[in-house]
Amino acid sequence: MSRSPKDAGFPMNDHDIDTFFATLKAANPSPASELQYASVFELLAAVLLSAQATDVGVNRATRTLFVAAPTPERMLALGTAGVEAHVRTIGLYRNKTRHLLETCRILIEQHGGQVPRDRAALEALPGVGRKTANVILNVAFGEPTLAVDTHVFRVSNRTGLAPGKTPLAVELKLLERVPAKYLDDAHHWLILHGRYVCLARMPQCGRCAVSATCDWFKALPDAARPRGGEAAPNAKALRDAGMAP
Repeated sequence: MSRSPKDAGFPMNDHDIDTFFATLKAANPSPASELQYASVFELLAAVLLSAQATDVGVNRATRTLFVAAPTPERMLALGTAGVEAHVRTIGLYRNKTRHLLETCRILIEQHGGQVPRDRAALEALPGVGRKTANVILNVAFGEPTLAVDTHVFRVSNRTGLAPGKTPLAVELKLLERVPAKYLDDAHHWLILHGRYVCLARMPQCGRCAVSATCDWFKALPDAARPRGGEAAPNAKALRDAGMAP
């Protein structure tokens, strides 16, 4: 019987892990966040606004917001109405505005207007959980951490790279299994791969550079494998084999 991509019992082996990241690195040696920012504070604000929103939508809003308020002091001076005028196109913008302004107040009162380089201090900020803290620690401060969003979670489980039932379980498995030489950029490679290739509804295996290392792809029956010029596996053959993306 073909195994399911959700089966956490078939982890990718060490050789395939190295090949997986070496291939992604060769294709994109210097990956970067698709959020646009010019300072650590702007990165924090952008990540706060990005929950359940696209990077494109956040960038559209922050393009004007960061001109008007590039520091915690100036953001706080804008006030609720001023911030909302820039971000109202983003989902949950009222809650996000409240969190952002309260975060600015704490940064000013407790951290001299600077974003702290400390997990506990970051997670004490309104709207900042472990995932957001990991983004800041990794992207802004170069810490070898991994933020597990929906893309990283999916790719880690589907490929067998770091199977886990929760984001924290996946994060800890990634930290254990990703070679140190790839750890600084692994977060970006996994997000981009999940966003553009290893899609949620149907992975684009026919144009995936790392399919040869992927446990899910290896388990595909011949009838389901993409043919020449095709990107996605054959949906009917997947159903017949009892496999779902």
